[in-house]
Amino acid sequence: MSLEILSQLETKIQQTVNTIQLLQQEINALQQKNQELELLITEESDEVQSLRKQNEELKQEQAVWQERISSLLNKIGGISQ
Repeated sequence: MSLEILSQLETKIQQTVNTIQLLQQEINALQQKNQELELLITEESDEVQSLRKQNEELKQEQAVWQERISSLLNKIGGISQ
């Protein structure tokens, strides 16, 4: 009977070891996926920052052009009077 109990214990231990190995593989896969996602976030964040900078530059350029157009319209208005 004790051989049977030892055999059952060995089977349970082997199942536990197999489960632990599977969980370790899953953890490793999830860690790798997490690293890939962190890299993607960093790349996207850099692109967003670049687009924000470009947007601000375009807004400033638009303000300059609006000022120039307004000035020209005022000059044209002064000429016609």
